[in-house]
Amino acid sequence: MKSTGWKFEGDQGVFTLRHPELHNYLYFPLVNEAGMMSAITPNLHGEMTSSHNTFLMSPVSVEDLHNSKSARNFWVHIDGHGAWSVSGNSAKQNANRFMHHEEEGQLEAGFLWHKLKRMNGEAGLQTEVTSFVPVTDDQIELMKVTLTNVGQQTLKLTPTAAVPLYGRSADDLRDHRHVTSLLHRIYVHREGVEVQPVLSFDERGHRINRVSYSVLGAEGDGSAPIGHFPVLEEYIGEGGALDWPEAVIANKPAYAQAGDSMEGYEALGGLRFAEAELRPGESKAYVMAMVIAKDRADIERLSETYLSEKRFDELLAQNEAYWNEKLNTVFFQTGDPQQDLWMKWVTLQPILRRLYGNSFLPYHDYGRGGRGWRDLWQDCLALMIMEPAEVRYLLLNNYAGVRIDGSNATIIGTKPGEFVADRNNIPRVWMDHGAWPFMTTLLYIDQSGDMDFLKQPQTYFRDVFVKRCQEKDPGWLPEHGNRLLTVSGEVYEGTVLEHMLLQNLVPFFNVGEHNNIKLEGADWNDGLDLAPGRGESVAFTAFYASNLMQLGDLLLAWQDTEGVEHVEIAEEMAVLLDSVTAPVSYEDVQGKLNLLDSYYEAVKVSVTGNKRKFSIADVVQDLKLKADWLIQHLRCNEWITSQEGYSWFNGYYNNDGARVEGDHPLGVRMTLTGQVFAVMGGIADDEQVGHITKSVDRYLKDPSIGYRLNSNFGEIQQNLGRAFGFAFGHKENGAMFSHMSVMYANALYKRGFVQEGYEVLRSIYDLSQDFERSRMYPGIPEYINEKGRGMYPYLTGSASWLLLTMLTEVFGVKGNRGHLRLEPKLRSAQFDADGHATVTTGFAGKQLQIVYGNPNRLDYGSYAIQSVTLNGEKIQLRSQDPGAVDLDRSMLSSLSGSERALIHVELA
Repeated sequence: MKSTGWKFEGDQGVFTLRHPELHNYLYFPLVNEAGMMSAITPNLHGEMTSSHNTFLMSPVSVEDLHNSKSARNFWVHIDGHGAWSVSGNSAKQNANRFMHHEEEGQLEAGFLWHKLKRMNGEAGLQTEVTSFVPVTDDQIELMKVTLTNVGQQTLKLTPTAAVPLYGRSADDLRDHRHVTSLLHRIYVHREGVEVQPVLSFDERGHRINRVSYSVLGAEGDGSAPIGHFPVLEEYIGEGGALDWPEAVIANKPAYAQAGDSMEGYEALGGLRFAEAELRPGESKAYVMAMVIAKDRADIERLSETYLSEKRFDELLAQNEAYWNEKLNTVFFQTGDPQQDLWMKWVTLQPILRRLYGNSFLPYHDYGRGGRGWRDLWQDCLALMIMEPAEVRYLLLNNYAGVRIDGSNATIIGTKPGEFVADRNNIPRVWMDHGAWPFMTTLLYIDQSGDMDFLKQPQTYFRDVFVKRCQEKDPGWLPEHGNRLLTVSGEVYEGTVLEHMLLQNLVPFFNVGEHNNIKLEGADWNDGLDLAPGRGESVAFTAFYASNLMQLGDLLLAWQDTEGVEHVEIAEEMAVLLDSVTAPVSYEDVQGKLNLLDSYYEAVKVSVTGNKRKFSIADVVQDLKLKADWLIQHLRCNEWITSQEGYSWFNGYYNNDGARVEGDHPLGVRMTLTGQVFAVMGGIADDEQVGHITKSVDRYLKDPSIGYRLNSNFGEIQQNLGRAFGFAFGHKENGAMFSHMSVMYANALYKRGFVQEGYEVLRSIYDLSQDFERSRMYPGIPEYINEKGRGMYPYLTGSASWLLLTMLTEVFGVKGNRGHLRLEPKLRSAQFDADGHATVTTGFAGKQLQIVYGNPNRLDYGSYAIQSVTLNGEKIQLRSQDPGAVDLDRSMLSSLSGSERALIHVELA
């Protein structure tokens, strides 16, 4: 049998895939706001957890999905036919897979539920297993198994549910796996099996554990199981295994009953249901609940709430409505309905990032939960569009992670604004970290018009590390707390503007021998981690240059709209505005470093708490001087040309102080990152952008996997980063890394290179949805490897960037200091048969449906905005740009009612 790839059914993003078991590495997320995080595969493998230390099922990596036998399972022993797994996960079914005895199977999935259908043709038994995590306050996953007799004979069935209960920290998977099972206390209830380890046996210390893990079940009408198998080894039997357990294969009676308890064994949620007879055409349902509770489970409440077919169906409908409503906040309708539905899955991904962090899915088998500093800011890009209500609160809290030396906390807690000192004592600084907060905040202000946000006070993070983690403060102790203090011992606060200035001014002076900003521990590419001494990131020097220019523009807008004439910053920071205080030659590398070192010394232990006032004009002048100097420096010193005549920007210097990119005996070396920020930030002029696109097409574009992150350097780069130890074409070494590819497209659209940007976005979509190569469900992966397989699905920051690019650049729906600007850059192919391209989104607290009418299906560059109507009333065009129109915020916020407002834009 051959699978033909997934396909969408209907218009809500539901997709189906025949014979999903024929593909390894597939998994699907199931999650809720209460903290239940699950992954499920076509054979019901995967994991269930609420944190790094509380796994109900064993933690898994992708190789475990096909190698480990520990999975959710539901068995039926069929009279005359023997044991059969409804998930296809039995030794016999696995053995038959390549022996022309494959069963008919199909996966169906939607937002956010997973359904597996299988057929036992020999017995005439059809099964359907539906799984989801309900949108309740419980950490719980539900599963319903429906058995249907589609044959001609009455079937006698003995059903058994079996879910292994790991019940402890991921650290215990290998470290004391057996010893930690001795801590298990297993309780048998009428409805199922519960295990509560007596101690939490991990790096936090051997503390009393309260968390419990349960597998509960009932027949569809609420009838309880008739017996249980609570201990794994007794369920599988001597010589048995989870995919061929003696208790099922031999149809042995359950040995445990409600009230029994055991200690010191690996636990199993083994539930034996009463023997059932199914006449032809009859069906019978069973409902399972897998629960993580903060203390002993409230079995009675859980049973009443979840354990019946009626409640399961009600909760499933509630779950579908919840996710569909959330994802209908932003929706695109173009000339390609399949791509529109694919984008709906991309829209889900930033929400998954917020809920899962960077861990708890099989490819994301690293970390201990939570997100990194960069994630905090980039995930907010999509949240501003998808879930805007909390964004101001999140942004303000995020700024509490900034250190007074311009670096930031690297250990982020689970709550907004929670930062802790690095428990691993690793003094590492990523040089790009200061660049992202301003970019995200600027988007927020453009969307909201909330200029007052610049005045909001916030604390600074403090720990043992000082001078951008080059030194430790021997006088600091953890009990001093993680907030910067003044010399008088008071908590110091600076405005959000002060934080943004600090994060962009400090890097300006923190340069290497070529006068570009030091690479330090790495930039966005964690794999460039071996050049902390002499490495420089030209790519992010361009980003900081753009930030400095835009910061100046923002201050001028603040002055114009709010009448603000002065700003106050910490008096120690005054030296960073050197053109106003004591000018430094920007050509003088050592002079810049000396200035920075004097600043570090001034804030090493504490600050005075005194403020110094500067005029907006002086601050803007300083920022513009720095930005202009950087731009000219990059254009003059980092623009390179290959022997073949192709030109682009060098992106890096290595730890030997050598330029990384250009001609080389092993082949031309080029990075995509080195081009993205030069294009996006205006460092490259229009002519240079044209050269860059040709160079990227020559050295990085590969029809089989898209736009590579870098060309093949041909050797390990011990003087640049571990990334080059990866095989070429994988992860950060030459794969199609979605994040940078999408940002490249975004940059091209920003600069008006629409055809080139469109080709980049189209290639990502074409590669991702080509199931025969990508082998992934709908969505954008972190990267596509040399074989074309989509890797690390769901939890990738590229989803936020793709959503942002589609909305603000392709459809041109963007904020402009709080007002709405429409500036479409749609290609002719993106309009439907009626000449319409539509986006639904929120702005100014209103839901908008924006329809671009292009009856002649003209291509970008050939049309201009002819007219605009709001709910049928014509709007006077104010913009001087024929390709754009501005709508006052007041015009939108004054609309009455909760109905979507219709904006129709006629193009001709």
